[in-house]
Amino acid sequence: MSLEGKVAVVTGGARGIGEGIARILAAKGAAVAVWDLNTEGAEKTAAEIVAAGGVAIAVGGDAANATEVAKAAARTREELGPVTILVNNAGTTAYQPFTDISEDAWDRMIGINLKGPFLVTKEIVPDMLAAGWGRIVNISSSSAQTGAPYMAHYASSKGGVIGLTRALAIEYIEKGITVNHVPPGFIDTPLVRQGPVDVDAVAATMPMKRAGTPEDVAHAVAYLASEEAGYVTGQTLSTNGGRYLV
Repeated sequence: MSLEGKVAVVTGGARGIGEGIARILAAKGAAVAVWDLNTEGAEKTAAEIVAAGGVAIAVGGDAANATEVAKAAARTREELGPVTILVNNAGTTAYQPFTDISEDAWDRMIGINLKGPFLVTKEIVPDMLAAGWGRIVNISSSSAQTGAPYMAHYASSKGGVIGLTRALAIEYIEKGITVNHVPPGFIDTPLVRQGPVDVDAVAATMPMKRAGTPEDVAHAVAYLASEEAGYVTGQTLSTNGGRYLV
């Protein structure tokens, strides 16, 4: 399952799931543009990929800002070429009772988690249309499938990502472009560690008795980004260790 000759963009690639995805795509031969608001983290990820023999660049910018997205895409095309693999991973999360969620907090969550993928995909998809081939993989969330207390704004934003995935899958089904989403289950990442959840305690309750890893998600993304997944579109590839079955 080689990605040789492909150029991939991974948003939110500085750490956690995004970093894992960037590393695995590069290991399979793709030239990877690591996009992140955290420029220093993106540079670290890209440098480690290059040190391992891969091709990568770090691109700083806000994936929810149209001007910055256009600049990031221009630099990626200039240094690596047209983009035919896009992983919309950048996002944020928060835990709040529903009645405590402010309008600003709601707008921020939707802006980052849903508007971001809209803007980035809109910028990149012309490259795929020109090539007659493309792979878009959106990182959604298990919370949008099962619901989650104290995460109404987050679950809603990720539910929108699932709707966007399905709409684009149908729109581009005859253009050689597939669009799928991967909803991670309980994945041990720095972002999760910063939250109120006892990661080790929850991991012990999982059917596999462990939390997922960024690499677990990354391998699912790599499959959906491959030539072998050319007959798969509009689909959900859950990486949840059997926590729930859909």
